[in-house]
Amino acid sequence: MKTLLSSAAALTLLAAPVLAAPVAYTLDTSHSQILFQYNHLGFSTGMGMFSGFEGEIMFDQEDPSASTVNVSFPVRSMMTGWEARFEHFMSDDFFGATEEDMVTFTSTAIEVTGENTANITGDLSMNDVTKSVVLEATLNQAGEHPMEGKPWVGFDATTTLLRSDFGVGQFAPFVSDEVEVMISVEAMQAE
Repeated sequence: MKTLLSSAAALTLLAAPVLAAPVAYTLDTSHSQILFQYNHLGFSTGMGMFSGFEGEIMFDQEDPSASTVNVSFPVRSMMTGWEARFEHFMSDDFFGATEEDMVTFTSTAIEVTGENTANITGDLSMNDVTKSVVLEATLNQAGEHPMEGKPWVGFDATTTLLRSDFGVGQFAPFVSDEVEVMISVEAMQAE
């Protein structure tokens, strides 16, 4: 009887579904960017961009809430389209950024909100300040890249930040404290 029970238990374990683990994906720096925009004195919308940043996504397609995101990039990688504006943003009026100053985002929770959407909560560190932020994210596509022939994922996300939360609120409210952030990333399965 013991042998029969042991055999039944072994068969039950073999028949149990294998749980997929998160898979590492490395950001494709050539197809990942962060855009931001803000109101300038009510006259125009100022814009800028960060590109070429690095990061890793541990993506669990079966259970997206088990996924994680880690991204980092130098503050001085900001592009504004005008050198004088860039230098002003890097001055003590705003970031006072050196070559070593980084922006980092580390996810702390992912809440699935729809078939291809989720809220990604994480710690955003910038200008020696860390705050919890929520990214409203959409999975654009997951599958084999048609030119690279390997697994690839693409996501878009948005959030709104308050500059003053990170110690860069100079000239608010004339230059809006709120900054809209739009993120688009592609990532390839790590080797």
